[in-house]
This record gives sequence, C-alpha cells and structure tokens, in this order.
Amino acid sequence: MSGDAQAFWLASPGQGEIRSSTLPVPGRDDVVVRTLHTGVSRGTETLVFTGAVPETQWASMRAPFQEGDFPSPVKYGYLNVGVVEHGPASLLGRTVFSLYPHQTRYVVPAAAVTVVPDGVPAHRAVLAGTVETAVNALWDAAPLIGDKIAVVGGGMVGCSVAAIAATIPGVRVQLVDVDSSRAAVADALGVAFAHPADASGDCDIVIHASATSAGLTRSLELLAHEGTVVELSWYGDKQVSVPLGEFFHARRLTIRSSQVGNIVPGRRRTYADRLALSLDLLANPKFEALITGRTEFADLPDVMPRIADGSLPALCHVIDYPEE
Repeated sequence: MSGDAQAFWLASPGQGEIRSSTLPVPGRDDVVVRTLHTGVSRGTETLVFTGAVPETQWASMRAPFQEGDFPSPVKYGYLNVGVVEHGPASLLGRTVFSLYPHQTRYVVPAAAVTVVPDGVPAHRAVLAGTVETAVNALWDAAPLIGDKIAVVGGGMVGCSVAAIAATIPGVRVQLVDVDSSRAAVADALGVAFAHPADASGDCDIVIHASATSAGLTRSLELLAHEGTVVELSWYGDKQVSVPLGEFFHARRLTIRSSQVGNIVPGRRRTYADRLALSLDLLANPKFEALITGRTEFADLPDVMPRIADGSLPALCHVIDYPEE
C-alpha cells in the first residue's frame, strides 16, 4: 500500500510550506494513519520555526519522526491524532495518538501509536504530549496531600500541570502569569490565578514554566523554607540569571530540573504507561480550556508565523485535516 501525502516543512527560518511526499510501502508490523488533527506545541515549535535551536542541542531536540536537519529544511512536530487505515485488526479503524509531525497521512510501526480512549475527543487528544510532560513534572515534584503549589507560567505545559495538580486532595494550586487573560483559563481548570506581584507565597512546591529569568526568580521567592522549584522551562540559547545569594541558602531552597525524556527513578512506570495515563486524564472536559484556536491544515504556512511572533495568541492551536 502506498500513496501521496502532504506535509508541513520549515523551508527556512520563519518560512513554512506544504510539500508532497510518497508514503513507503508499510511492513507487516506497520500502520498507515490518516491524520485528523495535530497540535502546535507553541514553545518548542516557535524555537524550531524561528531557527533558534542552539547547534549544541540539534541532536537532543530531534523529534521521533523528524525529517531534515536543524535549522532547516526540517519537518517537525509531535502532537498527532489520526485514524488507522491499514494495520493489525486490533488497530484498524481506531483513533490513535503518535509523535508524528504535521502530515496528512503517514506510515509508522504499530508500536509507535497509542489508542485514544473512547471518552476522549480526537481534537483534545493532541494535548497528550503536553499532559505527558505535566505528569512527568508532578512525578518529579512528588506533591503531598495538602501542599501549597504555585505554577509560574500559564502556557500549555503550566496549565496542564495546574489542571492535574488540582485533583490532589487538599492542595492549594495557584496559576501565576503576567497575562491577565490566563485568569479565565485558571477558572476553567478549577485553580486560583494571580499576577506575579500578587501571588501567594509559603509554597511547598513551585513549578516553573515561563521560560524567563524573572519567572524563575519569582518562583524562588514564593517558596517556603526548604521548598523546591521544579524547572520545566527550556531556554534554547538564552542565558538565565537567578539570585542564588540573599535567601537561597538561608532558606535551603532547591531547584530541580524536569524533562519529559526521562522518568524519575523508582517510579516503576514505562513511557507507554505514562502516555496511556495522560490520554486517560484527557477525558476530563476541563482540558478543553487549553485549546484556544483551530486552523485548517492548508492554512498552516500562514498561521505558524503568527503563532511564533505572538500576534496570534494561543495555548494549544489545533490543526484540522480534510476528511477523505
């Protein structure tokens, strides 16, 4: 089985285009998937689209099914939901999530797709990769019942962390962001909202996802004695300045990194377990608040520059694919 497909490519920094390609003949252990929706991971894909991935990170930043090389031309992305058109009987006709870029149809090993639960709408399932990052962050943070938690940075990842943390009994969760429009999102997620200057301190855990020095500094300020900042931000080639004098040592504070490529030792969970859990969590309709825009696939070359420069505000921007 073979056929033509259309894919979004970064032709050069700041300029995208749709290119045609021919699908390979699938092997006995492969599936052919017709894409229903993809999601734009704004933070990471903006770095890729603008050519801002540092050369030292080109290898670690490769997406699982990326084609081409940084800075360009490159086919990049990893939030894909589609329907299996060809493959094992157990998957045929099922809606699946995979870490595939923006492309109308593709061939991957059957082991590379995860079935979307029946209670999760296909368009919402594109959030699975982001929710997976949030799950991993909370495994690293290890919050306890009754903890005071702040999430600094109300983007896709920060909002996902806040949404999940709010389900822990007795916790106080506060979403902190400079953008007052995030207050409505926080309300939909069932958490409090504050501007950085007004945020409540004495936090056991602060999860930082703003990708700014100011956000990391404020995260440290919000901690209680012996509290921990879990750093989720990826800064690309930016230098970061934080105050490690003053109260940092006196209050015995901790900054801990969290990265979705690794699972905290001792969790006894596989990557497949983590992704399946993330998809199950997306049955909660409050995650719908993270989807702030939708665009047809054909318009992606015009929309991506607006997402990258901020003229099109977005948390998760969903790309819809034509029905066939």
